[in-house]
Amino acid sequence: MKRVLYIAVCLLALGGVHALPVPDNFLPQKVETATATPVAQGAEGRIVFTAGNSDATFNIYSITGQLIKVVRVAAEQRASVEFPKGFYIVKCGNQWSRKVVVR
Repeated sequence: MKRVLYIAVCLLALGGVHALPVPDNFLPQKVETATATPVAQGAEGRIVFTAGNSDATFNIYSITGQLIKVVRVAAEQRASVEFPKGFYIVKCGNQWSRKVVVR
């Protein structure tokens, strides 16, 4: 414990720990933003659909269970469809279903 305390005091006396310089030719790795599963999100006056790694079909139902619209989105693509304010149930094939709020 004394050794750790001694090291901490020495580092503080020397001005703390500084980050190492980054080389000029450093390129960060690309981060994939696409998701593996399809996503549906409520937004201002619309629902935004994002397909995952494969094509996705979204069924949009009213809160009473009536089918309103079917939206097909190609793999790794995004689609936006306008809807009136309210609550909707979005079902993606046999994978999932969830409530979506359009503000």
